[in-house]
Amino acid sequence: MPALTVRPFRRDDRDQLTDLINAHVAAVVPGVSVSVNTVLSDLERQPGEFITDPWVAERVTLVAEQRRYVVAAAHLLRYRSGEEVGENYRDAGEIDWFVCRPPASFWPDSEEAADRLMAACLAQLARWNVRVRYADGAVPAPVVHGLPHNWPHIRAVYERSGFRHLGDTEVILLARVADLPAPEPRPGMTVERTLGECGTRFTAYAGTRALGFIEVDTALARPERQARAAGLADIGNLHIDPTAHGEGLEHRLLAEAADWLRLCGADRLLAYEQADAKAAIDLLLSAGFRELTRTDRRWEHRPR
Repeated sequence: MPALTVRPFRRDDRDQLTDLINAHVAAVVPGVSVSVNTVLSDLERQPGEFITDPWVAERVTLVAEQRRYVVAAAHLLRYRSGEEVGENYRDAGEIDWFVCRPPASFWPDSEEAADRLMAACLAQLARWNVRVRYADGAVPAPVVHGLPHNWPHIRAVYERSGFRHLGDTEVILLARVADLPAPEPRPGMTVERTLGECGTRFTAYAGTRALGFIEVDTALARPERQARAAGLADIGNLHIDPTAHGEGLEHRLLAEAADWLRLCGADRLLAYEQADAKAAIDLLLSAGFRELTRTDRRWEHRPR
């Protein structure tokens, strides 16, 4: 059997690596894939992470190759130790993402490849002599972050190597825009559209008093990176003033956002909630959303 090799990423790995990443993305969110250009750009810099990316001092990408095929890959980051770096990231090392082929009859040694690659990742983190070791699953695609429950084979690798889930669990929900409520005028209420913090904001007013707002981001796919995510948008923020609770304002704002998304040609809308936010999740489910998956945030290396 050809030897299994763990080595640094080479540019001629780009197509196989992109295929491997897209196979993982497809198990999490429907109709999304990324281009080779997206993957290569992400290995050099992550412009979407405008807070944490400037803190990165070093990046390393490793692959496991067998039979001239990339069967596993990982991208590692080392964060600087200066005061400008956030406290949790200061002098930290992270497996930004880790992907591998699950066991299959035609690839029975995939677990060995994953474990060999993980050993190389831990060795790199040891050489960096970082203060703390994190892991994530943030491949360069919309929606995919943390460790999605759809990747039990990755979870098994993390747990075998000593990573533990110490953070929150997030619920990712998806709705067809066509299934969302239709806007209905409400006497005494107006809705204003502006630019918000995380996208286009729709604010409901009673006179001059703001009752609440919703923000939707329709720019999940950057055209120059040719990601296949057309028609996908997400909710950046949804806030209701406490004095307006119980008035069904959430559905009214969702209806306004849906009407705008139809004009944009968006046909799917994503939402994110903490797993313990039952009331918020129930509200979204009642408005036409369905649970897409759950993902576990913040993994840390804590070998027993």
